[in-house]
Amino acid sequence: MKIIFCDSVIDNKVVEPDYQSEFDSAKENEFETHIFSFEELTDGNINGALKFIKSSDTKEFGIYRGWMMTPKVYEQFYNGLLKKNIELINNPTEYEHCHYLPNSYDKIVGETPKSNWTKDLSKAKIIELTNEFGDKPIIVKDFVKSEKHNWNDACFIPNASDKTKVEKIVDRFLELRGDYLNKGIVFREFEELEFLTDHSKSGMPLTKEFRIVFLNKNVVQIYNYWDEGNYDSEIPDIDFFKNIAESIESNFFTMDVAKKKNGGWIIMELGDGQVAGLPDNANRNIYYKQIKNGVQQWL
Repeated sequence: MKIIFCDSVIDNKVVEPDYQSEFDSAKENEFETHIFSFEELTDGNINGALKFIKSSDTKEFGIYRGWMMTPKVYEQFYNGLLKKNIELINNPTEYEHCHYLPNSYDKIVGETPKSNWTKDLSKAKIIELTNEFGDKPIIVKDFVKSEKHNWNDACFIPNASDKTKVEKIVDRFLELRGDYLNKGIVFREFEELEFLTDHSKSGMPLTKEFRIVFLNKNVVQIYNYWDEGNYDSEIPDIDFFKNIAESIESNFFTMDVAKKKNGGWIIMELGDGQVAGLPDNANRNIYYKQIKNGVQQWL
């Protein structure tokens, strides 16, 4: 199994510094590591991007670890590696399934906040969608990301029926996302979650959330989502979320879950495991050891 990392913008022969600790841990756990040029890839030069990755004589499997890619770029990356006889753990359809919330919403509906979405950014369509939430509080995001660190200005809408507030928050959200907007916008019903603390930099309210990593539907690791606040050694009901994971159309993905204020649990979102970040509190060596164990059972 190969682990393929982004290179450094400054020196394309070394790994991106933000992934150095993962790169070292992967090597320590005897994975074959490679680097490629993320910049060349996003510029459309697939041959230049993969020039340091040699073709394999026999088909081998790989896992990408690095920055998020649009599904279109991921497909080019996936096909470029296939030509070198390297098959990434998730095909383009599987990548998009967890990368875009609307693609997997039907798999987690009932266990995740009520959501709707659109690629039509007209004010009429935005009001039509927010009307479905009545006067409940909602948040706005795109198909992948929110502006949660701009919580009060570009994320949280206290009353979905307040059209002036809706337009103001959505306009600011679209302004901040700019050219990085992923596909369209998503509105989600705001859930009261168990409070941890306020973020030390942004002031955003942090709640009791966890990131569960699944490989071939088995749990690899469970992490506290935030590095701040007191989790009291609590962990979610893993069996419950494992049952839901069985229906997810991906071999390697993350499931972010949170504890509600009333004591129940809810799924916040899914993510492709190759581009989902590890919290600062994560032990990289243990992570790659568990990935290795999971891969050996899977292959």
